[in-house]
Amino acid sequence: MSGRRRFGAVRKLPSGRFQARFLDPETTRYRTAAQTFATKTAASKWLAALETDMARGVWHDPKRGEVLFRSVAEQWYATKLHLRPSTQHIYRTLLDRHILPTFAEVPVGAITTLDVQMWISDRHRNTRMGANSVAKTYKLLRTVMESALDAGLILRNPCRVKGAGTERLPEMRCATVEEVAAIAQAVEPRWQALILLAAYSGLRWGELAGLRRRYLDPLHKTVRVVEQCTEVNGHFVWGPPKTSAGTRTVALPSFICDVMVEHLALWSQPGVEGLVFVMPEGTPLRRENFRKRVWLPACRAIGVEGVRFHDLRHTNATLSAASGAPLRAVMHRLGHASAAAALRYQHRLDGQDDSIADYLDSAFRDARPGPFRRTAPSAYRGSN
Repeated sequence: MSGRRRFGAVRKLPSGRFQARFLDPETTRYRTAAQTFATKTAASKWLAALETDMARGVWHDPKRGEVLFRSVAEQWYATKLHLRPSTQHIYRTLLDRHILPTFAEVPVGAITTLDVQMWISDRHRNTRMGANSVAKTYKLLRTVMESALDAGLILRNPCRVKGAGTERLPEMRCATVEEVAAIAQAVEPRWQALILLAAYSGLRWGELAGLRRRYLDPLHKTVRVVEQCTEVNGHFVWGPPKTSAGTRTVALPSFICDVMVEHLALWSQPGVEGLVFVMPEGTPLRRENFRKRVWLPACRAIGVEGVRFHDLRHTNATLSAASGAPLRAVMHRLGHASAAAALRYQHRLDGQDDSIADYLDSAFRDARPGPFRRTAPSAYRGSN
């Protein structure tokens, strides 16, 4: 037998070490192993293992991993234009502030699980990020690296840190009926309808901010949710509700309809396209301004600090469930995404949402809040 191999070739270098060469199946050109070997046998074994991997279809060209992480991340981000602007903004912020500063100029094939572990530790130790924010950022890094894996740039995703992507959500806070009434009493009259509608309809902040007069029907005691307004980097963005299940019609308790009729007459924008809720200067609601100027002072005044505006949605969920309505009816009312699949197979029974509205009506009246202050626009001080 001659010394020729059927796969690859081994030659001795002037240094005394051995070099292995093989035919790249993609380029049909000979390539040299990145390392040299102490013996001819070691080089031959390396070629034999490589041949086996190619035959099994699991061989990975390490040169593919030389692509910089920045390039992979930007290409991945460019495919996310279909996402909501707010989600795109979150991804962009996490990439720019917490991921790219560490990995931008590193080849994706050189990123190891240990590198990821050290990066996570640095996020916890040297940043003001909370544990859940670190988990969200880690999941984003893992997703980008998964795209590199799918593209054949790496052989294995290095984001394999057990539990690193687990978010530990705090226990849900639910404002009581009495607390809702007290908060509504503590704010300026123009904000009372916003607080009461949030608690007794379950609409999200963005759905309330984007609510137009033509979607509110006090006569038939319903509100249609078809649009929302969110802030992205200081700019207003209009679009459909958060999920497909978010487009819905919600039945309203009778007392809310009375409150809304008065609010429409005093503080809403005119015309069918007018916004139901606006800032005193006439612009769409700004969440942070409302929180600082209206919500937090009112909560401090009545001693319920720690209650968030979003907890009013939890109030509605709790009261709706307590009404005895089936879960699918409650989830329809909230426009919850997790109910979407169930709603494809189960139709909501007519009248169930009306039953919830009647129950909310009773719950409000049983709380016996005092009469709400009403002030005409001319008397409103505009401090908020």
